[in-house]
Amino acid sequence: MHRHEGHDACHAGTGDMLARAEALCRERGLQFTPLRREVLEAVAESAKAQGAYDIAERLSAPGKRVAPVSVYRALDFLMEQGLVHRIASRNAFIPCAHGHAPGEGVIFLICRTCGGVDEASSEEVEGSLGRTLERAGFTPTHSILEVEGDCGACRERKQTP
Repeated sequence: MHRHEGHDACHAGTGDMLARAEALCRERGLQFTPLRREVLEAVAESAKAQGAYDIAERLSAPGKRVAPVSVYRALDFLMEQGLVHRIASRNAFIPCAHGHAPGEGVIFLICRTCGGVDEASSEEVEGSLGRTLERAGFTPTHSILEVEGDCGACRERKQTP
């Protein structure tokens, strides 16, 4: 199992994330629009997983209202390009600074106390899930597993009198 520690499991510096996004879009012949850039920047700079409405509010300014539907479209694009992950149980988004191998599943470890998100992957889990899906005749496009509990830091704080 590989693990990344902390909510910013896939977090690189914002500048690095933006540079990676620009290069990736150039390579794939895609447009990295100003809104997509702003949304990625907002996700990359946040200390917590955040929802589209939070991002829309953050990007809005007096006289410049950003609609949540526009943010959702930008987030969909960023997810398709592997630049952000969606935490389905929270309907929230976190940055991803590295590419995942084709078919590589992601396991999110979500702390119910502090809200931190850790990321892991496991060949054993992938193999078992793959066999289960094959028996069911199901072909996934991607797989994400979310596990909720307590992170090590929160667990230690609870145990310390």
